[in-house]
Amino acid sequence: MFEAVELGQVLRHAKYEAALPRLRSSLLQAHLDLRGQKFQVIVIVSGADGAGKGELVHRLNEWLDPRGVETHAFWEASDEELERPMHWRFWRAMPGRGRVGIFFGSWYTEPVVGRVFGRLSRGQLDAALQRIVELEQMLTADGTLLVKLWLHLPKKEQKKRLKKLERAGRLAPDDWKHFKCYDKFAKVSQRALRHTGTAAVPWRLIEATDRRYREFTAGTLLRDAIRQHLVEAAAEKAPPSPAANRRRSRRISLLDRIDEGGRLEASAYARRLKALQTRLSRLTWEARERRVSTVMVFEGWDAAGKGSGIRRVTQAMDPRLYRVVGIAAPTDEERAQHYLWRFWRHLPRSGRLAIFDRSWYGRVLVERVEGFAPPADWGRAYQEINAFEEQLVEHGIVVIKFWLNVSAREQLRRFRERQEVVYKRYKITEEDWRNRSKRGAYQVAVEEMIERCSTEVAPWTLVAGDDKKSARVSILQTAVERLETAL
Repeated sequence: MFEAVELGQVLRHAKYEAALPRLRSSLLQAHLDLRGQKFQVIVIVSGADGAGKGELVHRLNEWLDPRGVETHAFWEASDEELERPMHWRFWRAMPGRGRVGIFFGSWYTEPVVGRVFGRLSRGQLDAALQRIVELEQMLTADGTLLVKLWLHLPKKEQKKRLKKLERAGRLAPDDWKHFKCYDKFAKVSQRALRHTGTAAVPWRLIEATDRRYREFTAGTLLRDAIRQHLVEAAAEKAPPSPAANRRRSRRISLLDRIDEGGRLEASAYARRLKALQTRLSRLTWEARERRVSTVMVFEGWDAAGKGSGIRRVTQAMDPRLYRVVGIAAPTDEERAQHYLWRFWRHLPRSGRLAIFDRSWYGRVLVERVEGFAPPADWGRAYQEINAFEEQLVEHGIVVIKFWLNVSAREQLRRFRERQEVVYKRYKITEEDWRNRSKRGAYQVAVEEMIERCSTEVAPWTLVAGDDKKSARVSILQTAVERLETAL
């Protein structure tokens, strides 16, 4: 693969200087045309040590409009980053729609370096590369333009370049160490490029021996990629009608078959609540000591008791150990990103808990039913969500998901009660009544969500919610059992 670009490409000074103004002008115009677009551009700059990656990043920043570009250099992970799944640090750095993000180093660095120095087996490398493919597919399906540039240097040229950098005092600490493993780096890197270079997101190999050729080629590739993506974005058809939500025929309902069970007497409730909260408190402190994180997800019908269930969970915990993340309609900043971006941001540090009151499942529930996301977007979200949760579990995070079910009759009773009791009126809105009128469509969406996203690593717990006391006990019992198993 790399031999194909070892051609001795050189761009003479005079030709470079004559062509550069036109390239800079057209590249800048393409960048300016991004303003207001519904997609972002991510430029990944990777390649051999000494190949001029840093110089190229500086040059791109010089050529682009500084108001619409952000650069992130990924090197050693911080303690905070190590406490989250590997891709967390990259999700935090994603540029908003209409902007360019330049990644100097990326999600490729650690898998390649880790394999070269024996920290990863071949199977682990391939698993990491598959995660990268899934990430890039997710981003491109959302409209992101990924431009992946790999700067290559032949071995002899790299040695000359490192000596030059050493004389100039600009040699990185690991450069010579990596050079000793040049052949292994080449082998592992080529495997990574083959596995992750897809038709939608190909690698662009650039011979980096000559600075002018390297810079001009990279600038041209970036300009052409942005231009092409702008044309494709303009040609996109309007999203299909949300009527696609009705594609499934009505059948026997999974939710209707949830056993609502009997009512739990007050004395039994108080006794079981205290015992379970005591156990949960001890478990959360043990989890902190063992650096095991937990993510809890609460979804359910309006008035199903999510808030009261969350309160019984948090009452058992030290406030320093958890955070409740309430999810509402996305802000302008959040709409400028992939829908999973705002959830990656809230993942807990080691030994702590994040409790999501509503979650990423809004993509396949409210956004599906209300037509906020076209069928193509929410249709692929099931696999994206499963991959997201698998990454959390692979990192050691305990994922506990609750669907709080309540019958239509009990929901109506609670709605009316909220209207009649003064201090509960804030809980009921016109939107709640409107959602209730679409309960049939929501039920279809909920059942498909449970069917497709109740996985071995992150199963759904269906909670019968007509009796709030028994529902709270069920939630606590599940949380205790899952944490005991994990610990």
